[in-house]
Amino acid sequence: MFDPKYKLTDKIVGMLTAIAESRAIIARARLLPTQELSLRRQALVRMTHSSTAIEGNILNLNQVEALYRNEKIDAPDRDIYEAQNYIKALRYISELVGEKRPVSEKIFLKIHKLVTDKTLPDNQSGHYRQGMVYVVKRQIGFPDEIVYAAADPAKVSQLTLDLINWIKDSEDRNINPVIAAGIAHQEIAAIHPFADGNGRTARAVATLILYQRGYDFRQLFALEDYYNNDRQKYYRAINIGENYEGRRTDFTSWLEYFIKGFKDEIDGTKAKIVALGRRKVDSKLESQVYLTPEQLKIIDFMEQVGRITKNDVMDILNCPPRTAQLHLQKLKKLKMVVQTGRGPSSAYILA
Repeated sequence: MFDPKYKLTDKIVGMLTAIAESRAIIARARLLPTQELSLRRQALVRMTHSSTAIEGNILNLNQVEALYRNEKIDAPDRDIYEAQNYIKALRYISELVGEKRPVSEKIFLKIHKLVTDKTLPDNQSGHYRQGMVYVVKRQIGFPDEIVYAAADPAKVSQLTLDLINWIKDSEDRNINPVIAAGIAHQEIAAIHPFADGNGRTARAVATLILYQRGYDFRQLFALEDYYNNDRQKYYRAINIGENYEGRRTDFTSWLEYFIKGFKDEIDGTKAKIVALGRRKVDSKLESQVYLTPEQLKIIDFMEQVGRITKNDVMDILNCPPRTAQLHLQKLKKLKMVVQTGRGPSSAYILA
């Protein structure tokens, strides 16, 4: 049974209160579709760049953005696969939130499979490890130093299930989503359930928990940036001891680090939105159209693919044909999209 210990220090409570206040401001902010889509795209690209860079990926931000647009870049295959994989994992997370599917072992393993596709053998991608793994510190001119020994492979499956059950239980007990995400992040890193890709999986699962519990902040933030800006501080914060069995079981210090990072990122997101709001007033754009979350998903898909059909909308929104057609007709009436072709072969492109 997983029963994490932590203290709600004054520092933690104060930061959580500030995050809740920012959440209300961001939720109420009126953004134009182009503004929101641009911020959301930037956040996804930053999340992908930083989460993979932490693990040694050499791609820069512009290269990751090119991959987001399905463009070819000149870089090592593994680095390309890692970035493409993380983008797919984040999109999968958005789908899960839309379908309101709770965290499960199947979803947990699917996230790992997406993150490690083509970078791990098939029998390891999306599967628990069968052997011991160690976190090794490497320094030029010095022998490798084992700094952490992960959990016994025979216990990995049960430890992960215990964590997943705690994640579900934490929602029933109304544990703050930021705390639940932080604890899940560190515990996955501690168990190290896989041969590789543990850090990326931990960060992706933390994002899923936040999104599922209404702390997605319109998917405009990239917490991974905070870790990547000072990797040594991240490593020190997430360090729990020399091995899983003798680990430090009090999560308080890690949560103070994790919540501070979340607050800093949300403060930055709020500042961007407030600045856009002022610009909107200055340019008298109050009459501009504002789209629903469903319509934003449609426009986001079109930005990536270039066109969309009624069947695409049905898949994206998991809705019947009539509803899909209604969404497209509303966007057409708002002059956001233009219809091409007629009948079954018709499609829509951005206006």
